[in-house]
Amino acid sequence: MTTLDDDAWEDLLSFIEERRVIPIVGPELLQVSTDRGPRLLYDWVAEKLAGRLNVDVAALPQPYTLNDVVCWFLAARGRREEAYVRLRSVLKDANFAPPQALRRLAAITDFDLFVSTTFDPLLETAINLERFNGAPSTDVLSYAPNRVTDLPSERERLQRPVVYHLFGRLSASPTYVISDEDLLEFICALQSEHLAPEKLFHELEHSHLLFIGSNFTNWLARLFLRMAKRQRLSDPRDVGEVLADDHTSQDDLLTAFLQQVSVRTRIYVGAERFVDELHERWQARRKPALGTGIGAAARFLPPAREMPDNAVFISYAREDLPAVQLIKAGLEAAGVTTWFDMDRLEVGDDYDRKIQRNIARCSYFIPVISAATQRRLEAYFRREWSYAIDRARNMADGALFILPVSIDATTAAAAIVPDKFKALHFTQLPGGEVPADFAQRLTAFMRAREL
Repeated sequence: MTTLDDDAWEDLLSFIEERRVIPIVGPELLQVSTDRGPRLLYDWVAEKLAGRLNVDVAALPQPYTLNDVVCWFLAARGRREEAYVRLRSVLKDANFAPPQALRRLAAITDFDLFVSTTFDPLLETAINLERFNGAPSTDVLSYAPNRVTDLPSERERLQRPVVYHLFGRLSASPTYVISDEDLLEFICALQSEHLAPEKLFHELEHSHLLFIGSNFTNWLARLFLRMAKRQRLSDPRDVGEVLADDHTSQDDLLTAFLQQVSVRTRIYVGAERFVDELHERWQARRKPALGTGIGAAARFLPPAREMPDNAVFISYAREDLPAVQLIKAGLEAAGVTTWFDMDRLEVGDDYDRKIQRNIARCSYFIPVISAATQRRLEAYFRREWSYAIDRARNMADGALFILPVSIDATTAAAAIVPDKFKALHFTQLPGGEVPADFAQRLTAFMRAREL
């Protein structure tokens, strides 16, 4: 019950590769560096908040918790809202770097949906660092009983990694859990038919769950499992759970219940230890694929919201997004940074200025030509093409900037494109697959620009 054998690991890693696993991250993974050495974030926050609220810590049980601090403050007639304002200020001032365990978890790119039971921003910061060079590109959602926020779409349609704060997110308002009473309110609301985030709960119900570093006590763990699975835990089901933390194995009542009732639930001792082993096994499993060429190694990661410096700008028709994702993955596997606008939710002059600005500072411009661009005689990508030509007019004759590619049978002669494009060499990337010679050529162009 306190570890996983090789067969269990093999099954888990297979489910992760199929995007059928959701990590649920708790406070035991939040080991931060303080002036007194490594400490759990919630312990450090409790101490600092007690100071900000003038709480008599000598009157608290030892060691005291964040809940103890908040309860003492409220019992002393403190204003409830003040606790949240002070706590937000404490964390903002600290500006902790995400712990190594969170960064290793974030580096497992097969995870696209994370559920956090903490209010801090460390998980999304870790994902941005590991996947987007620090750019704020992770979608962050949070629940509150008075403001029900759900996933924007079904999981398979999510375009970016998502962190969902199930118990609220750091704010100056009392919209997140900092006490046992808060937690009770959130749990009750989440069980309400009208207040539950339905898309999220559908994913929890039908996915394997990794509870990593949770601090759930006996009955809360039982209740949370039942709430997530939305059926009797003893009923047959195709998905299971792993509870990886430092306390569940010591709780005889909880472990006995799980052994007798929830046979698909496994226990692993140590949250950080679990993440370390998971990351190591996931990395080892991927190594054989890394040597089999760009196509096999490429894994699409969404572009950053803001274009990185000197990135290659990809212009495309919406219908060609799957091929463009392959192009991005193939080029970035070869070390070429690319960018394209994937959301396209903005409208108006601000959006247009953003695109003009990005084309004006990109290293190269790749217009994707296809049957879709042939059909669409009026579309925004044609404006992008025009902006690229405007920039090229200021360049010396023979200077490389626009690199047209065709992802199907559309030829340069037949393409409905500006005359400037027709004079250039069209590279064939069938379906978006990037051949090694094209990636190498573009890599050489990028290096030459740096000289």
